Amino acid sequence: MAGVAAVERHLAALRACERCPRMHRPAVVGRAVASRVLLVGQAPGDKEPKLGRPFAWTAGKTLFKWFHGALGWSEDEVRDRVYFAAVCRCFPGKRAEGGDRVPAPEEITECSAWLEREFALLRPALVLPVGKLAISQFLGERPLVETIGKAFPISYRGHQAECIPLPHPSGASPWHRMEPGKTLLGAALAMIARHPAIVGTKKGES
Repeated sequence: MAGVAAVERHLAALRACERCPRMHRPAVVGRAVASRVLLVGQAPGDKEPKLGRPFAWTAGKTLFKWFHGALGWSEDEVRDRVYFAAVCRCFPGKRAEGGDRVPAPEEITECSAWLEREFALLRPALVLPVGKLAISQFLGERPLVETIGKAFPISYRGHQAECIPLPHPSGASPWHRMEPGKTLLGAALAMIARHPAIVGTKKGES
């Protein structure tokens, strides 16, 4: 696994990326954390570029509440111990009919080179995709009821890891607040709390 300096160089290159003309720069990146736990979000919203960090708004409050309940970690502790990635790193913009634009397939492909580099740098043992778009990058498209609350062995660009999906913590989605989503989310968080990569992080190991 690469050290923090290598991660910082990677993030500097990512911030300078101009591959997708329809995306709204700057790229939103997390802290330079050399962690074997990799969280993969979907794409930043309109607030994240201004605030300069992933999951900086309402969905983030819910996500960090989940982690605090399961792990006892504050938001700062999560950001210091988990590497935050995403399917796309720039805000895609708004749709004419309202809501955020879903990244185009070619934008997802372009941005996947950054995720591939992160797998090579960090060699994560645990991957936490958040939301359907992120989950589909590793497991294909399938109903949340068949993915949340389970762990899957994955191979991504030749790197082996365990994947524990999470639903998107958006306030617009009631899935995680009603059954069976509520119970399945609890099962997923309990699995994350027991995972060796998380337990090792709690002990101050890399």
